Amino acid sequence: MRRSIATVSLSGTLEEKLRAAAEAGFDGVEIFENDLIASPLRPRRIRALAASLGLGIDLYQPMRDIEGVDDDRFRRNLRRARDKFALMVELGADTVLVCSNATAAALDDDARAAAQLRLLAETASEYGVRVAYEALAWGTRVDDHEHAWRLVREADHPSLGVCLDSFHILSRDGDPSGIRDIPGEKIFFLQLADAPRMAMDVLQWSRHYRCFPGQGGFDLTAFTGHVLAAGYTGPLSLEVFNDVFRASDARRTAADALRSLSLLEDGLSRSAGEEPAAAEGEGARGAVRLRRLPEPVRPSGFAFVEVAAEPSSAERVRVLLGALGFAHTRDHRSKPVQLWSNGDARVLLNSSDPRLGHTWSGAASVTALGVSVPDPANAMRRAERLLAPPLPRRRDPAESALSAVAAPDGTAVFFCADDPDDGEPWLEDFSAPPVDGYREGGGARLTGIDHVGLLQPFDHFDEASLFYRSLLGLRPDTSVEMAAPDGLVRSRALTDPASALRVALHVSVLGGEHADTGGGAQHVALGCDDVFAVARSLREAGVAPLAIPDNYYDDLACRTDLRPDTRERMREGGILHDRSEEGEFLHFYTPTVDGRLFFEVVQRVGGYQGYGAANGTVRMAAQRAERSR
Repeated sequence: MRRSIATVSLSGTLEEKLRAAAEAGFDGVEIFENDLIASPLRPRRIRALAASLGLGIDLYQPMRDIEGVDDDRFRRNLRRARDKFALMVELGADTVLVCSNATAAALDDDARAAAQLRLLAETASEYGVRVAYEALAWGTRVDDHEHAWRLVREADHPSLGVCLDSFHILSRDGDPSGIRDIPGEKIFFLQLADAPRMAMDVLQWSRHYRCFPGQGGFDLTAFTGHVLAAGYTGPLSLEVFNDVFRASDARRTAADALRSLSLLEDGLSRSAGEEPAAAEGEGARGAVRLRRLPEPVRPSGFAFVEVAAEPSSAERVRVLLGALGFAHTRDHRSKPVQLWSNGDARVLLNSSDPRLGHTWSGAASVTALGVSVPDPANAMRRAERLLAPPLPRRRDPAESALSAVAAPDGTAVFFCADDPDDGEPWLEDFSAPPVDGYREGGGARLTGIDHVGLLQPFDHFDEASLFYRSLLGLRPDTSVEMAAPDGLVRSRALTDPASALRVALHVSVLGGEHADTGGGAQHVALGCDDVFAVARSLREAGVAPLAIPDNYYDDLACRTDLRPDTRERMREGGILHDRSEEGEFLHFYTPTVDGRLFFEVVQRVGGYQGYGAANGTVRMAAQRAERSR
């Protein structure tokens, strides 16, 4: 289907917005009136620019407070509308959005409103313009799509139809299934926006907190499915009012927007059982062909996590890894990268940045995720269709041809072949053990990498969530907010239940100077079957775990039935506890390197699926105390 985006969804001037939309791959735009008014280009120049970029102008918007008014006011409105229709002819837009009246002057008279809409459509038809009538969720008399459709049906003019906006319908918990009863040819336009579920005034919710499909709490696949089932053949268009997007780089936002539509269209195609669409000949108006992405990635887990650190910090990371039972087993054949292993848990320690070609000089941090997949080539094709930036990789000819893309925060995501017959080819890039300077780990056994926690820039938290969901097929959990000593921290986990691949995203809501402290630190969580044994090995290696206050363990005695001797062992090991209906969670933390990177060791008991979020505030306070010391 044709893909469009409203200029109000992007930052910058109108010209910059048009270029960003075209560069991302959109077919058309909705031009917001304020963008046109502020542009130095005349409507014909804007039309020519859009055409040169391969963009159609699918909608001009909005016209407000037209219908349901007294006769004198409507005559003035109609004169104003004629001027806008003439402008649209110059602009090359054939559809105008008319919002339901939201003023106190709106009259409770459906017959009058329908008659005025008919006169408006009759006037528009003289200019070759169609009127798409939309019910605002805060409209004075018309505030739902069913009422808007009744007025359009009563007005009965070929140039009058409805515009369906997912936010206005789903924010009121409306039932969208009735959309199937609207004739497809009377649905003139479809606007899509997601949003987090929020208990607030719907007008403020709409104007500040909309997001792209897949980033909020609405079921847009089901909603759009109803619209297509009615016979709608127009564009899938994004109209997203969001304060963050309006302050972010327009090209990056446009790419994120198209990624969301690609994922939505792919989901619709699969739910409808359609065959993948051909690469060419798509997007023509009136031809409903849903574009299918390459098959979803089926990760089997983490192949590795890469940590980069400058030399002195790298030595502290080595001490932590050794104390956690890791052994330095291999060295990369051409790069200063060490492979540390403990069971199926593998950490690459990198003292240079292979993407920049120089020694790493930043704080110790997670710089790459290696994800095991059965078909790396297909994973890369899907990533390219989702506009994930490919990362060039400097390698010797004899090294494996690993493909990688950049996540929104700059983390590299490598696709590593996981073939039962060929093993893991990427390991052949490392020397066979033993290596010079080989270090044995302790006796504690780990089961693998449980999850990775990644700090996100404030502006790109939702973008990162959609990225990992679309790229790796991870499912987002509900966001959790924790009161850290440095300010509020928001966290969202994304998981693949089939493979236990987990990524936890964190962001400091304040951003700025607070972003790299406390809740902003990155971490690698390591799974085990006996957290007490790993904690004991850590202490025997001379490394003390993160110190947890005695008050925490006194509180455990009040709210749990843990035995006193178990609580005492937990106190000694800095071990924390959480419980759900499915099971229990035991975990502890290492000291933090450079105030930025730490390791967590976790033991899941029963069917526990969480991350110990109830202990997040305690952990962040303990890390602040650690920094102070």
